[in-house]
Amino acid sequence: MLDAFNRHPSEVGETYVEHLGHAGGFGVEMVAGGLACLIHAVFPFWFEKTASQCIQRLHAQMTARRRITPPDDVLGRAETWSYSI
Repeated sequence: MLDAFNRHPSEVGETYVEHLGHAGGFGVEMVAGGLACLIHAVFPFWFEKTASQCIQRLHAQMTARRRITPPDDVLGRAETWSYSI
């Protein structure tokens, strides 16, 4: 059972707690951006750039965390891969 909690974080080079923080932070920011979109839909003069700036910020963070090759012990071979939450 413990393996289920650690498999993916290990694949992306994080501990469970590190992954919890990163993925949780992304989730909070995505929810906030989504709420801003919903408010903007009703009141188009509010939050005019909030959602697009949120997407740009999250994309920049995820791109900066991207890995070129995984550790050999993850896949047993080197290949190109990218970070995912």
